[in-house]
Amino acid sequence: MKAASAAVELMSDDSMVIAGGIHPRYAQGQEGQLRTTALVLEEGGNKFCLVSCDVLMVERNILDEAARSIEEQCAIPFTNILIAATHTHHAPSTVRVHGYDRDEKFVKHLQDAIVSAAVQASKKLTADAEVEMHFWLSQEATVGQNSRLLLSDGTIFWVGPHDDAIRPTGPFDPELPVWVFKKPEGQTTALMFNHSTHTIGTRKGEVRSPSFYGLAAQELEEELGGTALFLLGAAGSTHNLTLSTDEMVFRIKQAIREGVAKAQKREVKRLIAVKEEFTYRVRNFDEEAEEQAVTYYCSKRVKDNPEATIEVFRRMRQALKLHQGEERKTWLQVVLIGDIALVAIPGELFTSLGIDIKRRSPLRYTYIVSLANDWIGYIPDEEGFRLGGYQVWTGFHSFVEKGTGEAIVDKTVQMLTKLAQDISR
Repeated sequence: MKAASAAVELMSDDSMVIAGGIHPRYAQGQEGQLRTTALVLEEGGNKFCLVSCDVLMVERNILDEAARSIEEQCAIPFTNILIAATHTHHAPSTVRVHGYDRDEKFVKHLQDAIVSAAVQASKKLTADAEVEMHFWLSQEATVGQNSRLLLSDGTIFWVGPHDDAIRPTGPFDPELPVWVFKKPEGQTTALMFNHSTHTIGTRKGEVRSPSFYGLAAQELEEELGGTALFLLGAAGSTHNLTLSTDEMVFRIKQAIREGVAKAQKREVKRLIAVKEEFTYRVRNFDEEAEEQAVTYYCSKRVKDNPEATIEVFRRMRQALKLHQGEERKTWLQVVLIGDIALVAIPGELFTSLGIDIKRRSPLRYTYIVSLANDWIGYIPDEEGFRLGGYQVWTGFHSFVEKGTGEAIVDKTVQMLTKLAQDISR
């Protein structure tokens, strides 16, 4: 197998609105780099491309165009291209989420950088790009937690005080798979890892930042060599509530170093990908019930101008009202690297659903890549809909109908099962 990687810095400045908040905000300066990072793999003439982008999320129209360009310039089939966001909340806006517009200049730059990173990596697939893949399933169980806490009044925690929390309402996934691609003489060409916590937190306050996962990746490059690529797991219901960014970086690096030290060589006999369109619907919603839920929570828990936050959700619902029941299409993708599967999901999948896919997969090593190839908002499970809370309040951030998450689980398990049957013949 051959492997090559490349990273392209995303240029930005203080004039660009930062995504990831209810209200528009601006950064002052930057820590680390915002990047697009590409890993291109080739086995038996079959080429794959994985791209990680240090942005909150990206929609299908932008990513499809980038993938078509990669297909044309690198001779990598569209089906074999996976492009995902790291979900850092400290980069310029690339989608219209809570009512403020995306930065079109930055979006175009992002699109070009995705293609550029893939092209640069692809050009490195020369005769001396042969590698061995080493893999270890590490874990990190402390940098995040299920943050949908049941509060004493029956609501689900989002922001504000939560000293009356009773219990978490779902699981946390501590698995941290680590892939190391090494030349036969031992030099690291690329490092890839996957984990499941919202990518929030900076060291220096209100700055642009790849956040703790991206900072850890870039620091590990300096220590271990090669290019590091992070893929976010099923983190739609998990956040860090207690640790500093410095401590999160430290703990992630520690877990990855352990994975690198213990990683075992794995023979890669196949590279296979399946990418299929998936149809979903925009939910129908009860305006009165939505207004009541948002107003009650924000009035009680949001201390700084709760009415402004309530109004944001009103405007989003007003804009979505005409789209209720609308049928839309997105992508689901499964990538098989040897005997390890990546399941690409186009939104913020609840952790419980990601764990369901892992448990039902016929392939022992199966991992979720969220915010991949598109973005369709939060994807809650049915229990999440029952409990309510920010992640299921109707808005640009959450608009799929109830049952979409379970349908995605069923469909991806079908895709995994068919792949497993095909390779066993």
